[in-house]
Amino acid sequence: MSPAAEALERRAVVRTLLAGREDLAVVTGLGSPSYDTVAAGDHDLNYYLWGAMGSAATVGLGLAIAQPRRPVLVITGDGEQLMGLGALATIAVQRPANLTIAVLDNERYAETGMQRSHTGAGVRIDQVAAACGFAWTAEVRESAGVDQLRARLTAFTGPNLAVCKVEPTDLPRVLPPIDAVYLKHRLRLALGFPPR
Repeated sequence: MSPAAEALERRAVVRTLLAGREDLAVVTGLGSPSYDTVAAGDHDLNYYLWGAMGSAATVGLGLAIAQPRRPVLVITGDGEQLMGLGALATIAVQRPANLTIAVLDNERYAETGMQRSHTGAGVRIDQVAAACGFAWTAEVRESAGVDQLRARLTAFTGPNLAVCKVEPTDLPRVLPPIDAVYLKHRLRLALGFPPR
């Protein structure tokens, strides 16, 4: 089924996931996940990745291990998660109960020209995560599924992963801060550590 048949609006998904976030730490993949997250509201606990294609899930894993009492959400795209499929096996082996991954899947490589991605040809990232041993996985195509995913953020029963099928739209870019040193220091301060 193509995203046009039944799909969510990307920014509405992100707004729902971040509503009333409290102490939720968020790691975003490059491109649209970062734009959508900052469009929902910049936050000191947001860590935007700019040039680390395929690394959002592993950065989220490191943060979840270092902060086991804090919920951690990775917001990434299908193209980026396809590049980092091996990370799903590592996450499943580590079993961080506080880690949730939301894959915004428009079935396109949006940052390079909207070419069809492998998920548009039937690759199911949620099923890959389930086969690796994630505690909960889902493919989400309606708002009730987004609400169910949001409830998982603070349940500490992870790792969790949901593929949120979203419309392949080109929305205006809302750029987060791009200074990596600033983002690192801001996150460390928000987590209660002095900057280095």
